[in-house]
Amino acid sequence: MQKTPFSIFKKLVTKAKTISIVTHVNPDGDAMGSSLGLYHYLKGKGKNVKVIVPNAFPDFLAWMPASKQSMVFEKNEEAVKKQINKSELVFILDFNNYNRIDALGELIRNSASKKIVIDHHQKPDTVFDYYFHDEKASSTCELIYDFVCGIDSKKVVDKKMATCLYTGIMTDTGSFRFSSTTQKTFQVAASLIEAGAQNATIYANVYDDYTQHRLKLLGYCLHEKLVFIPEYKAAYMALSEEELKKFGFKKGDTEGIVNYALSVSGIELSAFFSEKEGAIRISFRSKNKFDVNKFARAHFNGGGHINAAGAKSDLSLKDTVNKFIELLPKHKTELFKR
Repeated sequence: MQKTPFSIFKKLVTKAKTISIVTHVNPDGDAMGSSLGLYHYLKGKGKNVKVIVPNAFPDFLAWMPASKQSMVFEKNEEAVKKQINKSELVFILDFNNYNRIDALGELIRNSASKKIVIDHHQKPDTVFDYYFHDEKASSTCELIYDFVCGIDSKKVVDKKMATCLYTGIMTDTGSFRFSSTTQKTFQVAASLIEAGAQNATIYANVYDDYTQHRLKLLGYCLHEKLVFIPEYKAAYMALSEEELKKFGFKKGDTEGIVNYALSVSGIELSAFFSEKEGAIRISFRSKNKFDVNKFARAHFNGGGHINAAGAKSDLSLKDTVNKFIELLPKHKTELFKR
């Protein structure tokens, strides 16, 4: 798949008057950071632009500039439908498959707008019009920085844009510790700080804003729910909807819990299962060479990156966990490969 030249992107953006920016279900830091970062750029160019999210984003991202102006599809479908139908351009950010946005996907697919994908996930669908895609990028926020500089100039990156983009890069790289973090990632982060992003404040806003319930939920998961399967270098946690309600669950409260098991020596694969409204959502994380993107795609209709992927299951929570455990022997060779 070839990247669309910046000259064409510039013409498309210059010509369009009404633009929509759409990101995936359960938006995370990179999804919101890239969407809002691009929003501030386009707003500065005088565009009629809206950020659309399929469902609500976590409270720990609500401080980001203009986040509260986002349109939530599940809360106001008619308003979103009108916005999409009058948009000449729709930016698809941090995902590359219409299935990732459920019913909103069909609405966008059937619209007359031109669709531009900006994303770093593997195996994008070929149904969109234009692509700015690089799976080696640390985050979609890093790509948004490249996109804006490519069609315009580094000089247009202001404090609001820099704050949003830095947030997404920070969260998607695990605070710059994942292998996706490159020399270029640090260079972009430095440029964003130069443009006004306050790195210490951003970190505190995202990671030092736990509620008591969220912290107790984390403690419960680690003490009561974490199961190790050392013979396959794997671990998992599974939470029922009843357990989540017990701790006053709010969207985002389980963010990052899946990573904790990987801090244990000898664990290469971690899975987190949660039951919400009858659906089972799964997060996979891995170290070294075990490809959870491939694992999630093959067995759980999911996908993502080599070391971080998401999925869902139509089975019960118990049956989903059992399926995961039963699959481990088939992947033992891969799990022990260094």
